[in-house]
Amino acid sequence: MRPLTVLTGIVLGSSAATTFGLAATLVVFTVLSDEHPQFRSELPLLAIYVAIFVGLTALAGVSFIGLARQRRWWPWAQASLWATLCVLASVYWRTRG
Repeated sequence: MRPLTVLTGIVLGSSAATTFGLAATLVVFTVLSDEHPQFRSELPLLAIYVAIFVGLTALAGVSFIGLARQRRWWPWAQASLWATLCVLASVYWRTRG
C-alpha cells in the first residue's frame, strides 16, 4: 500500500471517529437542552462541525477507494479532501477567537 493511501486511511478513520463523537454529543446536548439551557448556545456550532466532519468522512472514503483501486479520478478526490481539511481548519481558527 502506498504512503498516500495509508495517510488517507488515517484521515478516514480519524474523521469517522470524530464524526461519531460529535454526533453523539449533539444528540446528548439536544436531549439535555431543556434541563441545561447553557447547552442550547452550543448546538449551532456543534451542528456545523458535525456537517463538516460528515463531508470530510465521505470525501476521505471516496479518496481512499479511488487510491486503493487506482481510479483515474483519485487526484480530484484527494484535492477535495485536502480542501475540506483546509476549510475545517479555517472554521476552527475563526471560532477560537
